[in-house]
Amino acid sequence: MKYGLGWAVLAAAILAAGCMPKGGFLVRPVSGDEKLQEAVVGGDTGWLVSAKVAVVDVDGLIMNQREGGMFGSDENPVSLFVEKLDRIRDDADVRAVVLRINSPGGGVTATDLMYRRLAALKKERGIPVVAAIQDVGASGGYYLASAADTILVAPTSVTGSIGVIVLTFNIEGTLAKIGAETKAITSGPLKDMASPFKPLGPEAEKVLQGLVSEFYDRFVDVVAAGRPALGRDAVKALADGRVYSGTQAVAKGLADATGDLQDAVALARKRAGLKTARTVMYRRPWGYAGNVYSAAGLGPVQVNLGNLSAPDVMAWLRPQFLYLWTGDGGAAKP
Repeated sequence: MKYGLGWAVLAAAILAAGCMPKGGFLVRPVSGDEKLQEAVVGGDTGWLVSAKVAVVDVDGLIMNQREGGMFGSDENPVSLFVEKLDRIRDDADVRAVVLRINSPGGGVTATDLMYRRLAALKKERGIPVVAAIQDVGASGGYYLASAADTILVAPTSVTGSIGVIVLTFNIEGTLAKIGAETKAITSGPLKDMASPFKPLGPEAEKVLQGLVSEFYDRFVDVVAAGRPALGRDAVKALADGRVYSGTQAVAKGLADATGDLQDAVALARKRAGLKTARTVMYRRPWGYAGNVYSAAGLGPVQVNLGNLSAPDVMAWLRPQFLYLWTGDGGAAKP
């Protein structure tokens, strides 16, 4: 009789577990449907409880690409975020949203895309959104929080860092030391602007600075729209790139109050007028492509770390416009 690979693995696991003095292996079946699955993580119970508060988490760098893993590419953060919002949009029982943020920010376009999708959901469904900043909600993380009706922070949160940064690299000197030389044939003097193979000239720097200033003004406008009590001039005075503690952010009007995730859920329920509600989150197995944003991603990961392709290297060396707290900015003084 022939047995499949699955039976062989199961038999090996059982044998290995029998040889262990304590413990063993847990074999758990998983669903073949990889769409987002709703998980109840708190709130009220009972057959009559239909209303939901959805917790949407934003963790790590906000980039419109799949995150690299040891054995392959993980989720695209933008794709996953959009799919969760779509699930909320189509579920009339979701009456409020809590945005749990633990992010230093990321790409300018990725951050703005997520912000606009959240703002569109608020407008379409008319439901309250409460942002709960955890350890870090800086730069792009704070940009996204600005779409919420209320922002709660931990007293020890790091937030703010309102600003833009573009990183450029120049490895011309390194190439010269190993006897390598590059030459770009371009259709115009600025086609290879910010190339890592030559110094950044004054004209190219002026162009980049213009883009940085444009994206900065957009950031200030977004925060001013979310913080109408401050006004644009007050926001701009706070937007020199520095970070603030949660307590400082509340004092300066960048956040509404200190509190934890439980406080955020309770406030969301109150704003939605809910006496009873379940708290839910959305999860799924890896590998499912739920919308068009899933297509943007990294190439396959090479186990041999020395096997680097030119496109992978260029992706790291090309200039990137970022709403990102890099950790270099000084904290604000009280």
